[in-house]
Amino acid sequence: MTNILLTGASRGIGAAIRDALSPCATVVGQATSDAGELVAADLDQAGAPAALWQTALDRLGTIDVLINNAGVFEANPIEHDDAEWAAGWERTMRINLTAAAELCRFAVRHWRERGVGGRIVNVASRAAYRGDSPAHWHYAASKAGMVAMTKSIARGYAKDSVLAFAICPGFTMTGMADDYLASRGGDKLLADIPLGRVAMPDEVAEMARWLALDAPASMTGAVLDVNGASYVR
Repeated sequence: MTNILLTGASRGIGAAIRDALSPCATVVGQATSDAGELVAADLDQAGAPAALWQTALDRLGTIDVLINNAGVFEANPIEHDDAEWAAGWERTMRINLTAAAELCRFAVRHWRERGVGGRIVNVASRAAYRGDSPAHWHYAASKAGMVAMTKSIARGYAKDSVLAFAICPGFTMTGMADDYLASRGGDKLLADIPLGRVAMPDEVAEMARWLALDAPASMTGAVLDVNGASYVR
């Protein structure tokens, strides 16, 4: 069985990924707070990614795949005072990008030290390429950083059989749906999606499952879109 560490596993896309992987892999999932079998780790806190990695390693023995799915989507309008705006920026970057980067670093080092390959799947966003609302500069920037990081890892460590992929979902029916709909004007959002509907978590989960277990090695560095043709590169 493949051993996988999955962040943001308690709901939405993360819960769907966990379900998709459960028949064919052993998954240690992360949540911000206690949630059944999931490991509680607040990725906004310094040291949390390292503690999470060690806990997963203790449970699994080895980790074969890292899936970075944890993220926040919180409005941060420019009208906020300076300190509040900077704090909002830092929190989003810390959770969406820095924590993922720390976990990627642990994973790459783990595989290189063991002389084996491994896979990283980073769940980014359509916003990485298309941008986001005026209140979400930080979110778009964090996801663009995740895509650039994925490509850098793929290029830098392919020789070590370390593969890295990213998924860029558009609007997906998740626990963050209400905030996203409010920022986009509700039903008007659908007019921007040629498919005529938003993506479902299980559609993104199938992409993550395939990249984690089955995608050919030559695909390393690939970024897959799941957005109903609302943004076509």
